[in-house]
Amino acid sequence: MVKIIETKEETKDRIEGEREEKDSFFKTHPQSPIPTEEKDNFNGLNYYQVKLKLKFILKLYEHKDKNKTGVNDNTGKKQAFLRWGEFRFKIDGKQVILQAYKNNHNDERLWVPFKDETNKDETYGAGRYIDLEPPQCMEGDNWILDFNLAYNPFCAYSSYYVCPFIPPENWILVKIEAGEKKYK
Repeated sequence: MVKIIETKEETKDRIEGEREEKDSFFKTHPQSPIPTEEKDNFNGLNYYQVKLKLKFILKLYEHKDKNKTGVNDNTGKKQAFLRWGEFRFKIDGKQVILQAYKNNHNDERLWVPFKDETNKDETYGAGRYIDLEPPQCMEGDNWILDFNLAYNPFCAYSSYYVCPFIPPENWILVKIEAGEKKYK
């Protein structure tokens, strides 16, 4: 099978198209997290410009013991996740390690929640998420960790949603100026 690599322009166009689709879903769909009374005035989410330097092709260092860990959520309860592996890379010369989680052993998707230095002013204060779905988030045996796809959990829009908080091990001391910004 031949793998077709996107050009930089194709990557930007794809991400911007996905953002338009999400905005349309948020404005019109009955399962949108935007409260009904706000939908008439909803003109789309706020995003950083696409920054290709914040897209990484990385090896996942799988943990030998994939222990269950309890992650607190916004209702005061704990949700169980498997601590599956970690990504190791550098941003602006600073070493970053992010843990990747799964719901269970059969789940193919990785969940990468993170807090960074933008959460104070520019992005949702509780942090953001990235979902990695194979095969589209794979390049050979490596994973594509693209911060341009970072998004806010639904509880950023409405208190009706339950969202896991970011585990402290995924609080990173760099600015990730990519992906979704604060709502409003």
